[in-house]
Amino acid sequence: MTPPPPPRLLVAAALGGALGAVARWALGEAFPDSAGFPWTVFAINVAGSAALALLPALPPVRRSRELAVFLGPGVLGGFTTLSAASEQTRALLAAGDTLLAGSYLFGTLAACLVAVALVSHLATPAEQAEFEAEEGNE
Repeated sequence: MTPPPPPRLLVAAALGGALGAVARWALGEAFPDSAGFPWTVFAINVAGSAALALLPALPPVRRSRELAVFLGPGVLGGFTTLSAASEQTRALLAAGDTLLAGSYLFGTLAACLVAVALVSHLATPAEQAEFEAEEGNE
């Protein structure tokens, strides 16, 4: 059985998650989606994916397990949202807009993957491995 994470990492993830969730909520309030394509959550998920891919390129993040956990699964885990994207896709389908729902679903996945592929080149494979060892990509 795996031992539980140290309390300092739990606190880092919890505080980061709270900040990320509040940032996502604030952006949703500032830029509410109207009918049609849910641009706000789309932009949040693409930006969050790119930011997560950028973390291994940042030396302070690679040197601190607490910072890696705070920013990775914490801030960016709380910021990005598969649940809202899934609900928005379901709502588009329920409204009979199958083409828009499919475009949103697959467009979000494709845009996030492209963002990660582009940004991940800013960190060397060694830096990425170091970051993974700090559990910042969980």
